[in-house]
Amino acid sequence: MSKKPRLLLAVIILLTIGALYLDIPQITLFGKSIIHPKIKIGQYINNLEPKLGLDLAGGVQLTLSADMTSIAPADQANAIESVKNIVENRINSLGVAEPVVQTAKTPSQYRLIVEIPGISDVDQAVATVKKAAHLEFMLLKPQIPLESSEAANLANYVSSGLTGSDLKRATPQASRDPNTPGYVVSLEFNAEGTKKLAKITQANLQKPMAMFLDGQPISWPPPIIQAVIIDGNAQISGNFDAKSAKELSIQLNAGALPVPLKIESQSRVGPTIGATAIEKSIIATIIGLASVAIFMIIYYRFLGFFAVIALAIYTILVFAIFKIFQVTLTLAGIAGFVLSIGMAVDANILIFERIKEERRWGKPKLDAFFAGFDRAWTSIRDSNVSSLITTAILFNFGTGSIRGFALTLALGILISMFSAITVSRTLLRFFWVGKV
Repeated sequence: MSKKPRLLLAVIILLTIGALYLDIPQITLFGKSIIHPKIKIGQYINNLEPKLGLDLAGGVQLTLSADMTSIAPADQANAIESVKNIVENRINSLGVAEPVVQTAKTPSQYRLIVEIPGISDVDQAVATVKKAAHLEFMLLKPQIPLESSEAANLANYVSSGLTGSDLKRATPQASRDPNTPGYVVSLEFNAEGTKKLAKITQANLQKPMAMFLDGQPISWPPPIIQAVIIDGNAQISGNFDAKSAKELSIQLNAGALPVPLKIESQSRVGPTIGATAIEKSIIATIIGLASVAIFMIIYYRFLGFFAVIALAIYTILVFAIFKIFQVTLTLAGIAGFVLSIGMAVDANILIFERIKEERRWGKPKLDAFFAGFDRAWTSIRDSNVSSLITTAILFNFGTGSIRGFALTLALGILISMFSAITVSRTLLRFFWVGKV
């Protein structure tokens, strides 16, 4: 008797129990609170609360115009990207759930569209978004040992007087020095910055110069001053590839380019609307699950019963994954999840119809069971792969709720393949075929 089916059944049971534990809501029964599970691994902390998007949790949507009058046309695209990144970082520092920050461009205007779900202090968020980025070049305090420079602690550093207002631009470039292959970030300072940089580099050779954007360290560990720079053209090297060099230049430009933001419109989504949407979504999901379960049991009888069990396990696993990876749920995302439930059932229908066909040809139950799963697999694989390609396109080119729909659908499809092939197969082999 093969041990593999027994091992698979044990794994399925353990996964289901673990997912159920993670799915437990924080509720109070008979005056006692059920402790909500949490995950804490080192610095990673997850309270396993579902993350809700703007349309469910309520929040605020801002449309901001960017003033590009002082930015050269060639630098405007990089400038708006820099502003977008700094706004995302600032909103994340407020502790709100998964902000959505998008850029939009018309022939004469750059805009930022910011969605902040679950926000409690709208005025604080608006002030944070509109504030100009502050880039500062800092030196290690004299009393701090050199080996402490690798600790990204603002308290260890003192202002050098060189700031983002002294920096004209940062540009990623391929290195021309054979001793430092890869990419570097070139810095060009204005006249005032050139004077400051010359004094700083002359007095601090072979010492670190840290860069802090809005009080947060960037490019860590900090670069070491290797030479006296008198022409205002500096270079940061450090095993950069093209992507990391571009990311650093965007961060530096965020503090160097003056791009004031003006709020054009502000709309609020109240928590009452969100609560209503959640309630209707839950009802729709329950109705959908119940309808599918009834159909499967009526039409496929015993086989359908175990398909429903596999579907319940699938739902439990998917919701646990949403909570572990902190997937932001929107109405569109829930729609993608519900759609993936239907696709999970499709796989079972293909398998069961094939098993029935094999049985009509006179094959014994065990042979029909294996033939049904083996011959239906190619159809299931191809249909799901084509759906995954579609979700990848939607996620890559879509925005906001479209990306949420694509993400939840893709996760649902991947888990549905496990549910239909592994869970259903194992349950049927134990309780329908009976030969393991």
